[in-house]
Amino acid sequence: MNTLATPTLEEIELADNPDPRCACVLLLDTSGSTAGPSIDAINKGLNQLKAELQEDPLAGKRVEFAVIGFGSEVTVHQEFATVDMFSPPTLVAAGPTPMGAAVCRSLDLIEQRKLEYRNAGVSYYRPWVFFISDGGPTDDTTLAEQRVREAEANKKIAFFAIGVDGADMSQLSKFSARPPLKLDGLRFSGLFSWLSASLQNVASSRPDEQVALPAAGWAKV
Repeated sequence: MNTLATPTLEEIELADNPDPRCACVLLLDTSGSTAGPSIDAINKGLNQLKAELQEDPLAGKRVEFAVIGFGSEVTVHQEFATVDMFSPPTLVAAGPTPMGAAVCRSLDLIEQRKLEYRNAGVSYYRPWVFFISDGGPTDDTTLAEQRVREAEANKKIAFFAIGVDGADMSQLSKFSARPPLKLDGLRFSGLFSWLSASLQNVASSRPDEQVALPAAGWAKV
């Protein structure tokens, strides 16, 4: 006798909320060099991001976050979830910087989520990868660079690279035609507010609409 598969929580959520989705992977460097003020500011920023987006009901239904940290290993700390279900992790800094593996993992996660959207009949905006690092890679990034550039050229993702003091900006520039931006000191609060405002702008638009983003006042000129 045939039996129906039990739907997953993700399938139930997509059925209950058919709004178009804006998926954003927060790809965060948790290597040992981020220990101290940087990792503390990132953890605080994740909670700030949730709080700000919760104040926008439309963005709350449409924006989805996943969190990947890369340090001792590449870890998916949060699978894609809308703002109400987003549980900001407390990241711990340790280990090297497996940047190439982390970027590839983020792209895999996005492709899997897009498949879930299509299967559920849910439309979606171009997904974002929001990448923050304070150093250079300790693994090979050749494949990751190629995959990001191809995905952007085909309008499959938007890749934003942010360098914290000490970051190898020349390396970050290899991932995307969009130049990386450098954080001015430890202005993580401004950075996460910018991300929140940007995603709110996207969420209030049509999936195929070009959206103007706020000025990046937190970036070093």
